[in-house]
Amino acid sequence: MPQAARRLWELDALRGLLLVLMTLTHMPTRFSLPLGQPFGFVSAAEGFVFLSAFMAGRVYGTRGRRQGVAAMQAAFFARAWKLYLCHMALVALAFTVIAWLGVRNQQGGATGLLEFYFIDRGNAVLGAMLLLHNPPLLDILPLYVGLMLLSPVVLGLAARFGWQPVLLVSALLWLAEQWGLGRWVYGLWTSTAQWPVPYKDMGAFHGLAWQGLWVAGLALGMRQTPLPRWPWWVLGPAAAYALGMLVWRHVAGQAPLPGWPAVAFLLDKWALGPARVLNFASLFVVLTALAPWIHRHLPRPWPLELMGRHSLLVFCSHLVLALFTLATFGSTQVWRPYWLDALLLAGSLVALLLVAWLAEWRDRGVVRPWRMASGGAQVR
Repeated sequence: MPQAARRLWELDALRGLLLVLMTLTHMPTRFSLPLGQPFGFVSAAEGFVFLSAFMAGRVYGTRGRRQGVAAMQAAFFARAWKLYLCHMALVALAFTVIAWLGVRNQQGGATGLLEFYFIDRGNAVLGAMLLLHNPPLLDILPLYVGLMLLSPVVLGLAARFGWQPVLLVSALLWLAEQWGLGRWVYGLWTSTAQWPVPYKDMGAFHGLAWQGLWVAGLALGMRQTPLPRWPWWVLGPAAAYALGMLVWRHVAGQAPLPGWPAVAFLLDKWALGPARVLNFASLFVVLTALAPWIHRHLPRPWPLELMGRHSLLVFCSHLVLALFTLATFGSTQVWRPYWLDALLLAGSLVALLLVAWLAEWRDRGVVRPWRMASGGAQVR
C-alpha cells in the first residue's frame, strides 16, 4: 500500500488544530487567557504529546515489524536528533537575538523568560545543550526528545513482557511524581554532586508524569487496530465529566478554585494531576465516539491538515513568533489596544499557514486546496 494511502488526514488535521491552540496560548496577547484550554482543564500540550506518541507507535512500530528492531531504533534516534537540532536552533535564537531585543526594549517578559541565562550564562548554555536547562516556551522539545529516546526501550520491554506490566510501571511512575519523586531525585542528585541549574529552571514539564501519557499513546498506536466502540456506561459518564469540566473552565477561568491548593494539585498541568488526566481521558472517549460522524459530515479542514502535516516546522515557527512578540511588544501584562493584539494573533496564524504552504510547495510543488480535499492521493 503506498504511503499516501496510509497517512490519515484526520490525524494531520487534529495535529493542526492543536498547533493553533498552542499559538493562541503562547502568543502573549490579551486573548491567551480566555482562549487557552478552551475544551476544559486540558491543554493542547496533552493532546500533542499523546497524538505524537500514537503516531510514533503506528509508524515506527510498522517499521519495526517490517524491517526489524534495528531499523525501528534508528528511526527513533534520527527523529530525536532532528528534534534536538531544532531545539538548539531555538535556544541559540533565544540566547542571542531575543535576549538582546528584550534588554534593548526593556521587555520584562523576554528577560524574565531568560532569567537564569542572565544570571549564569555559561551554565545556562551548557545546561541547555544537555537538555537540563529549559526556559519557559523552550521546554517542550526537550521533553519530546527524551520521550523519543525512551520509546525503543519501552517497545523492547513491551515485546518481551507484554504491555500490561509496562503500562503498570508507567502508571506507578506517574503516581510517584504526584508526590514529588522528580524533586526528590533532584535533591538527592544535588546533595552528592554540584549542579548549578535550579530545579525550577530545568523545565516546567515533569517528565516522570508526562511519560505516562506518552507510553499510553505509544501502546495504542502499536495496536494497529481500529479504536474501540465505547459502551454507553463508559461514554455517558465521560461525556458528563467532559461537559462539567468545560463549563467549570469557562465559568471559573483558568484558575479553578483560587485559594484551594488541593484543587490546583488535582488539575495541575505540569505534573498531570489526576483530575486533569481524567478530563483528557473523557475528551478522548467523546472524540473517538464522534469521529465517524465528524468524518462523514464535516468538510476536510485543509488549512489545519496542511499545518499538521508539517507540524515540527510550524511548531518551531510559532515559538519564534511568540519569542519575537515578547521581546518586541511585551508580555500580556503590557497594555496594548485590542486591535493590535488581534492583529498580532491573526498575523501569526496566517504566517504559520504560509510556512506550512511553503513547506508543502518545497516538497511537492504548488498546493491546491481543492485537490487536498478531494481524496487521499494528495495526502502523504
